[in-house]
Amino acid sequence: MTVSMAQVGADVAMVLAPCYYRGRMSSAALIHHYTKVADLSPIPVVLYNVPANTGLDLPVDTVVTLSQHPNIIGIKDSGGDVTRIGLMIHKTRRQDFQVLAGSAGFLLASYAVGAVGGVCALANVLGAQVCQLERLCLTGQWEDAQKLQLRLIEPNTAVTRRFGIPGLKKAMDWLGYYGGPCRAPLQELSPEEEEELRLDFTNNGWL
Repeated sequence: MTVSMAQVGADVAMVLAPCYYRGRMSSAALIHHYTKVADLSPIPVVLYNVPANTGLDLPVDTVVTLSQHPNIIGIKDSGGDVTRIGLMIHKTRRQDFQVLAGSAGFLLASYAVGAVGGVCALANVLGAQVCQLERLCLTGQWEDAQKLQLRLIEPNTAVTRRFGIPGLKKAMDWLGYYGGPCRAPLQELSPEEEEELRLDFTNNGWL
């Protein structure tokens, strides 16, 4: 798949942890898998850790080992454990390896411990605001960054953990983008869910 993506112009492949047989996904198995992918990929690989969806949390020591591979350049960590993010940053500091926050809900905290950026679902809806949070963090304007971060937490939770893709698509429609219908098996939000989603945005001044 990474070869196919490279052929159509991708610059980097973000590779989800294998998880279907997660009971057998030992550190050795994960290191073997990612090493083989990175060896054969014509483009750089970013590890993708999203335990809420996979039920598997890439062990920090596994990430540290993989960070030494010349074609593995970073990780998107969506777990939300800032202590873990900080530990990965600390243990890979001598490698050419970038740690990215996987959610806008803990973007400020991730920058505070040394993350270099984020890959955030909320940026599909509030892209300018997420980029503004980045600028505030990078320029040391922590008080303003904190105020903005607090206003992003509820909308971020709403379009990720709470309502997921249907919530994200609905919010995109409200804010002038095209979210469109959900693909099966996902269902559209109920009227009650839609109202709850709207409140998460209006109570924080985004609608």
